[in-house]
Amino acid sequence: MKDLSLGYGALAGGLLTAPLIGLLYLADKLAGLPFVPFALFDWIARVLPGPVVTFGIDLMIDGLRMMGLSVAAAAKTGEQAAAILLVFFIGLGGGVLFFGIARARSAQPGLNWGLAAGALFGLPMVAVSLPMGQSTVNPIIIVVVLMVLFLAWGRSLVPAFGRLVLSKPDKPDLPAAEPEVPVVREEVRSVAVIDRRKFLIQLGATTATITVLSGGLGAILAQNERRQLDRVVATSMDQAEMPVRDPFPNAGDPLVPAPGTRSEYTEVADHYQVFLRTEPTFIDIATWSLPITGLVDNPLVLTLDEIRQNYESRDQYVTLSCISGRIGTTLISTTWWTGVSLQKILADVQPQSAAQYLIITSGDGFYETVDLDLIASDERIMLAYAWDGEPIPFDHGFPLRIWLPDRYGMKQPKWITGMELTEEYQPGYWVERSWDEVAQVKATSVIDTVAVNNIIEKNNQRLVPVGGIAFAGARGISRVEIRVDGGPWEQAQLRAPLSETTWVIWRYDWPFREGAHTFEVRCAEADGTPQIEEKQGNRPSGASGIHSRKAKI
Repeated sequence: MKDLSLGYGALAGGLLTAPLIGLLYLADKLAGLPFVPFALFDWIARVLPGPVVTFGIDLMIDGLRMMGLSVAAAAKTGEQAAAILLVFFIGLGGGVLFFGIARARSAQPGLNWGLAAGALFGLPMVAVSLPMGQSTVNPIIIVVVLMVLFLAWGRSLVPAFGRLVLSKPDKPDLPAAEPEVPVVREEVRSVAVIDRRKFLIQLGATTATITVLSGGLGAILAQNERRQLDRVVATSMDQAEMPVRDPFPNAGDPLVPAPGTRSEYTEVADHYQVFLRTEPTFIDIATWSLPITGLVDNPLVLTLDEIRQNYESRDQYVTLSCISGRIGTTLISTTWWTGVSLQKILADVQPQSAAQYLIITSGDGFYETVDLDLIASDERIMLAYAWDGEPIPFDHGFPLRIWLPDRYGMKQPKWITGMELTEEYQPGYWVERSWDEVAQVKATSVIDTVAVNNIIEKNNQRLVPVGGIAFAGARGISRVEIRVDGGPWEQAQLRAPLSETTWVIWRYDWPFREGAHTFEVRCAEADGTPQIEEKQGNRPSGASGIHSRKAKI
């Protein structure tokens, strides 16, 4: 009979790892311990070579696009799912290894075997979780609690092996005159199969119950935690002093976006999220301050209140985009930023003549270098503390993040914790991982909609509204053109942008023709520079190429 011990090992390892992950999640939300899958995933992302990390990012984005999911909405969820699956499959592999070794011995493993397996699985996980987790719990407590859970996982493999591999029901007594051995052996084998099946049902039901209960309770606690953190952020600033956004400056523009075009203004809750860790960083504003040190004559340590009260605020409608986005990306959003000009703050610290660069560090371990000449040339560069008249949410960089016009998001640290003026250049986090040093936004245009269900009649002609966005950083857009089925390029109408640093909404009413069609779009910057039509990947400098969309009318 075929030996199924390794298969049973995979099954047992998987069934036992699922509740382990659920209990680890509950320990995170109930007691503030590090969640091991996320800590492990974050550690791997830090230690792997840059090209390997970016390959993984590209693979995830491509997978989401193939499934028809919005990258902006699903990327972080996909990353978290990958982290959980990684630990799940490590546990599954641990079950296979344990059963394989135990089967080779042809004997029931003792308790120490299970504890050893749990220790081999748990110790590396705990070692990674201590530095990578954002927990404030005493490290001794973290080690004890996490190791108890991993040791329980290993201990449970011992009886599972005995019941699934070594289980042999007692052979019934046979009459001396009629030794029907073959029949009896078949009966014994059938009883063993039934016994294993019964055990697997019991094990599956037990582990499923633990997984669902611990995961469900953890999810409830996570929702409560989120609401509490949102309240902390919302009350961190005097609401009476928060900026109030006026009506959109282009409210009187006669151009109405084509039905299905993305919203001209992105609600904060819908703004895309990209950050280093699997979970966002939370900074306690009660203990936070911003030290500005290095080659300065007047080093400062500023609180958020001092930044807001001592410097004139400035507001800007901003479109921010991610360098990881493909052509037609959803990793791009537009909202209203409030902060203070970095020029004003640096003037107060009095940079020394040798200072050439500003190194910015973040609470999530990110770092970036900004040329002081760039800051001196653009007063719009700001340290932002509010979006849409509210404190920046904690998952978008509370309490402070920088905005650099005409740069991708990879150059713009969030959760800022320190600034140092230096003479020597230091590559930023993603620059060290082989991404572009400048990361200037490339001009791009996107077709959001071919509104086949909103055909209009005009001058006795049926027209199909086509629409989308075009963006070129702070360089503006002068022209958007549409081509259908490889025909001539036709100029689209442009809606006035919210500011010189936001995307432009465009619309083209295409004369109806029945059939399947391919629509393409291209744009030109304010000075007439055309967007790059050659198709290039997003690494290392951002994607380029013509966006197209097919529609059957």
